[in-house]
Amino acid sequence: MPTMSGGEALVKSLVNEGVEVVFGIPGIQIYGIVAALRDEPSIRMITTRHEQATTYMADGYARASGKPGVALVVPGVGLYNAASGLANAYARSSPVLIIAGQIPRAAIGKGLGAVHEIVDQADVVRPVTKWRQRAMRPREVPWAVSEAFRQMRSGRPRPVLIEIPPDAGVEREDVQLRSPSPVSRIVPSPDQLEHAASVIASAQLPLIYAGGGVARSDAEEALAKLVEMTHIPVVTSSGGKGAIPDNHPLSYGSCFSARGERQEMNQLFEVMQSADVVIGIGARFGLGNPAGEASTLVNINIDDTELTRLQSNTIPLHGDARATIEAMLPYLLDAGAGDRPSPTESVAAARRLISYYDIRDREPQYPILEAIQSGIPEDGFIVWDITQFGYYARTHYQVIHPKTYIDSGYQFNLGYGFPTALGAKVAKPDRPVVCMTGDGGFMFNSSELSTAVKYGINVVTIVFRNDSYGNVARDMDDIFDGAYETDLHNPDFVKFAESFGAVGLRANDPEDLATLIPQALELQAPVIIEVPLGGMATSRAPYFAPFYNLPWTQPQEGLISS
Repeated sequence: MPTMSGGEALVKSLVNEGVEVVFGIPGIQIYGIVAALRDEPSIRMITTRHEQATTYMADGYARASGKPGVALVVPGVGLYNAASGLANAYARSSPVLIIAGQIPRAAIGKGLGAVHEIVDQADVVRPVTKWRQRAMRPREVPWAVSEAFRQMRSGRPRPVLIEIPPDAGVEREDVQLRSPSPVSRIVPSPDQLEHAASVIASAQLPLIYAGGGVARSDAEEALAKLVEMTHIPVVTSSGGKGAIPDNHPLSYGSCFSARGERQEMNQLFEVMQSADVVIGIGARFGLGNPAGEASTLVNINIDDTELTRLQSNTIPLHGDARATIEAMLPYLLDAGAGDRPSPTESVAAARRLISYYDIRDREPQYPILEAIQSGIPEDGFIVWDITQFGYYARTHYQVIHPKTYIDSGYQFNLGYGFPTALGAKVAKPDRPVVCMTGDGGFMFNSSELSTAVKYGINVVTIVFRNDSYGNVARDMDDIFDGAYETDLHNPDFVKFAESFGAVGLRANDPEDLATLIPQALELQAPVIIEVPLGGMATSRAPYFAPFYNLPWTQPQEGLISS
């Protein structure tokens, strides 16, 4: 049995799990870990300028690569700073391991005021982590790492935490390293699959609602087989964009919400309500049940807490999306589900009304989105920060390749986009990565330009500039009789980029992005493109106001609910 420090045991265990990069900031209480990373040639450490970026970058890495991302921070404030990235990863079911230091072992829990001390530190991130463990001695580290990766690779993937006190990082003792734990995909029983297949085969107007669980399970090919074999059309959630190509003849496209106020959203909602059987695949149904009350919901989900909470008329199938689809296909064939005529013509007619067609002349935002779309290769990754165009893109941006569309999920973390895009580029250095952000959000993590330049992380970032927190300013103007403290003082973003050694470009018109994005990608450098928006950002277009009719956005005499 080899003798090694806790830091060495940690790093060797990460190597065994296939980790190639750690995003972190060196600091006290983790010196033993940092020294071990220094001495391990197969893992590189990318140092960020703020702990917030460590978990955002790990999340971007995980979503682009399909492998867990790893972050390393000091205890206390370091973990607090990184928690926003954990919340975002939790919202998008992204496997992120955060390794946090601790105070010296003998002082834990005593409230003595040690440097960075937070009593019950793990509880700080309990709501946004799936599993937490403290390794108190070097010999405890390999099991903690093995179990952390098992947790991320099994069930619903979400962030996990390992804490290591500083003394455990440098102490040496005999350590038994571990091989990765095998993980089996969960599949419903044959009887359950046969019953669900018979219900689907007998449906008159079935519909598939595909969520982010399709990507987490690498089930895109299996979904395409299901769709093409049964001729059942698909609607994707915003998290499910890319689960099936948006140009597939049986794809209706995606929507931000099943109950939007826009005409197109209502038409999509009607399509979903008319289905007699809705097949949910890896979907959270967080914004309400898209199935009609009279329909049957066949709900495939790896998270058993999501299976039956929507309606009583549900057939729950607890299982991995890919494995469950593949196991169900023979039962569907036996039940005659492949005999249904293809509804491609009706899907195409509905799609023209829903998302992508016949709207150029009446929506000024759409030509800009077209310019963006034309400038990015189909296999390029695009990360949408919380911007007014980002809301619009959840319905209108077309995704052809799986896992290439990255957004924040239900957390709506302003400022997450730029560091998340850096993490995606680290995972896929040979693929184009473009970040779409606003001036407000970009400045949250703009210091990571230093990280991009230092490590050659060649992300192209579009910064829409309206010198305002535009969504808030518009809402306050429109429904609260005036904005307050929403104006921003910004730098010249071209000069700002150049001051870091990056490339700065400026568009004269937003539609210039059709040519500027390809030019920027050819430079193979970190690039910032400043795009002045003028008055467009404060228009009252409902596409820029997804929450416009929610009750807390309206002046109230009182807001009381049960």
